Amino acid sequence: MKTAKIAMDSDSPILDKAWFAKARPAREVLPAHVLAAAKRSPGRPAGSNKESTTIRFDRDVLDAFRASGPGWQTRMNAALREWLKGHSLA
Repeated sequence: MKTAKIAMDSDSPILDKAWFAKARPAREVLPAHVLAAAKRSPGRPAGSNKESTTIRFDRDVLDAFRASGPGWQTRMNAALREWLKGHSLA
């Protein structure tokens, strides 16, 4: 079986033990604003008042909202909010 010859890119360093020995953590070499931009906290943004729940809808209702493409859950929330404006739940 023939082994493939690997082409070397002259612009890329050879990542050997010597290279890794000189490597530094990103927090030591990158500016603070770059590190801050790269951080992402998990979950929803702070201050969000969204709540996860389980609810059942008729298939045709879900299909209609899903067919409208990405963001369908946000549009469904907006439609329910609009309905609430004209209806009393008491």
